[in-house]
Amino acid sequence: METQYFKQYSPSLNRDMECKVWGHAGRPVLFIPCQDGHFYDFENFHMAEICAPWIDTGKIMVFSIDTIDTETWSNQSGDPRWRIERYEQWIRYITDEMVPFMRAMVNERNGWEGYPGIMVFGCSLGATHAANLYLRRPDLFDRLLALSGIYTAEYGFGNYMDDLVYNNSPVHYMANMPEDHYYIQMYNQKKAVICAGQEPWELPDSTRQLGDILHAKGISVWVDFWGYDCSHDWNWWYKQTVYFLPYLLEEK
Repeated sequence: METQYFKQYSPSLNRDMECKVWGHAGRPVLFIPCQDGHFYDFENFHMAEICAPWIDTGKIMVFSIDTIDTETWSNQSGDPRWRIERYEQWIRYITDEMVPFMRAMVNERNGWEGYPGIMVFGCSLGATHAANLYLRRPDLFDRLLALSGIYTAEYGFGNYMDDLVYNNSPVHYMANMPEDHYYIQMYNQKKAVICAGQEPWELPDSTRQLGDILHAKGISVWVDFWGYDCSHDWNWWYKQTVYFLPYLLEEK
């Protein structure tokens, strides 16, 4: 399996950011680690092995990045406005820096003139970030695999709410999206999977809430609930990844 490591200065974050790429060709996949995670978690927690059949055959190239959760969602004692502004800087790092970087690499590797869509994939808080990116920027992301996420910003910001927290809380902003919003047509041209188990640590209520909102607005998303034995852990995320990836990789 071909791998590449990059360390690049991010103007959005005013710091160096690291990432690693697995694969030589195929659809670009942005992997967002779990809470407080780093780019190497994709490998260290063996997700690279699980995805190897698709990576080795040139179906996907996976780009794994760092979170800044310790400064934002996990920094419960910090000033909430500063934390959400910092989180918005991380979002811009992804949309304005990582997305062009990914597109340039996959276009070169595949010999494409242009490839518009990127799959965004995460587990736990990584799924929260992934779904938020997909729902906020359907112009950039055309596939979503969100496993065991929480889709309300209350998890990181409690009762604090301002304009930026609202814009990063899917159950809030999606509930208020007009039913004729042009994003809805864009979502329905793409594919998304949001999955949660029903074991207590999974906290599936926000998945159910978001799923109900999306379906009420006619947004096509595969919202799937696994059993009461499905725990909030890697062994289940491996099974779910293997189960859902073939569907997401099929052209619609």
